[in-house]
Amino acid sequence: MPNVRWTDIVEIMILSFLIYHILLWIKNTRAWSLLKGLLVVGVFVALAAVFNMSTILWIVQHVTGLAVTAIVILLQPELRSAMEELGQTNILSSLFNLDNTRTPEGRFSDKTINEIVRACTQMAKVKTGALIVIEQTTPLHEYARTGIDIDAAVTSQLLINIFEKNTPLHDGAVIIRKNRIVSATCYLPLSENRMDKNLGTRHRAGVGISEVTDSLTIIVSEETGDISIAYRGALRQEVDADYLKERLVTLQNKEIQEEKHARILSRKGKEQDKGTDPQNIQ
Repeated sequence: MPNVRWTDIVEIMILSFLIYHILLWIKNTRAWSLLKGLLVVGVFVALAAVFNMSTILWIVQHVTGLAVTAIVILLQPELRSAMEELGQTNILSSLFNLDNTRTPEGRFSDKTINEIVRACTQMAKVKTGALIVIEQTTPLHEYARTGIDIDAAVTSQLLINIFEKNTPLHDGAVIIRKNRIVSATCYLPLSENRMDKNLGTRHRAGVGISEVTDSLTIIVSEETGDISIAYRGALRQEVDADYLKERLVTLQNKEIQEEKHARILSRKGKEQDKGTDPQNIQ
């Protein structure tokens, strides 16, 4: 029997976890089509090896290094997104205490959520196209610079006026950071993945920014008046106001009431201990 140490078991678990998530990542990106193509090439190379086709084997031997470099270049957006997602996981945040957005108010206030939901529902009723990007942890400075600075509080009236047809600011996207509208008429990267042909540039831009950042994008269709949400490269269409508010509350990352109550009790306990300290008694 081989001598199996506990570190070997841990190593097997780690490798299994990594391989599973790598295969899952490949399946959900363009790497899946590329992998199927590589499997076809691998079959031809195996046949060439079996029948000793020296010319084909020589070409494969000298092209392998170049092919690996080309694959990395082709999958650069997906690899970047995977690395960003790895750095934004709750595991790392809990280990290194990087999650500083879990405050009593969260990333933005309840008022901001209500104003966004109210604006989207009203624009949907009259089929006013809109594209709203809500920043999370990935900075959107490079995209905000492509638009016009606004730096105003988030209100439904302002959002509706920005996206009103035939106005100077209605084209492009609005970027929201915390409780402020940072800029308008911003240009966003378009998604290169296959999408429904009935979806236009606004939806493709909404999905595109969600593929390269962790932002949440709200799209209001000018043709149908439907509200859609793009997050992590996935598009959910025809959502109602309740679902939109639920997603914004989740994105808000607000401190739950129990945690808030525990902090208040802890603070009061410290104040009482400080008040009963003999050194503090006058």
